[in-house]
Amino acid sequence: MLLQAQPTPVQEIHDAVLDKAGVRLLIKRLDLVHPLISGNKWYKLKYNLIAARGQGCQTLLSFGGAYSNHIHALAAAGAEYGFNTIGVIRGEAHDPLNPTLQFAADHGMLLHYLSRADYRRKNSVAMNEWLKAEFGDFYLIPEGGSNALALKGCAEIVADIDQPFDVIACACGTAATLAGLIAGLQGQRQALGFAVLKGAGFLCDEVKSLLSAGAYQQHDNWQINLDYHFGGYAKIRPELLGFMHRFETEHGILLEPIYTGKLLFGFYDLLAAGYFQPGQTVLVLHTGGLQGRTGFEI
Repeated sequence: MLLQAQPTPVQEIHDAVLDKAGVRLLIKRLDLVHPLISGNKWYKLKYNLIAARGQGCQTLLSFGGAYSNHIHALAAAGAEYGFNTIGVIRGEAHDPLNPTLQFAADHGMLLHYLSRADYRRKNSVAMNEWLKAEFGDFYLIPEGGSNALALKGCAEIVADIDQPFDVIACACGTAATLAGLIAGLQGQRQALGFAVLKGAGFLCDEVKSLLSAGAYQQHDNWQINLDYHFGGYAKIRPELLGFMHRFETEHGILLEPIYTGKLLFGFYDLLAAGYFQPGQTVLVLHTGGLQGRTGFEI
């Protein structure tokens, strides 16, 4: 099974705010890596799909919320590479399906819903046994695609960047992408994550745990900012949508409000506060997920 990433460009952003601060902003356009398996999800899934095929598994099962980019990407990957897919979705079923889940269903994914209480037990032995009894044999991919194989894929993002930078920044949901970047940096330069979840202080421990699971060296050249979640996952506020509209109008790059919008809002807010030093180059990952724009007035 050939899983080869399309080359993606690095695009420099020019505006008066950056000029005043003396800081360069580069955007790695991972949103262009694949038309449907978007952004960092492609890298997170790559080695999981290879492992599933190597183990002879025909079915992939994973977890996510109703607006999960991971569920969207997994359904597309299953359809393209010949896997059955099962999405275990947090919350109650709704009819009609929202656009993310409708896409998943249209691409052959079987959707199964868990109450929020049951969903919190998704990693338990009892839940795994129940899922096996219900669905038979499957290859399990954690929520958000976050495991050691995801880190292996995301570490390759660093090697695919052909321009020098001082800081690499990404949005953080499960923090696997950030952990992969840390692994790829190998202690050189800085990595900065922007949490999109409220109360996400646990993500620092999650990064360390993921690095340990992948047998990667621990480094201290990274941090996670917790100040730009806008109320929580998939929560938005008018100032975020206003920022996105201005950025898209000026620079011609579409964003979405769950990850990349919050990331770039946070970057510019920190820039105005003097967080970055004159002469620094900051590279931001555009992690795709543009289907997350659906339903928002942007």
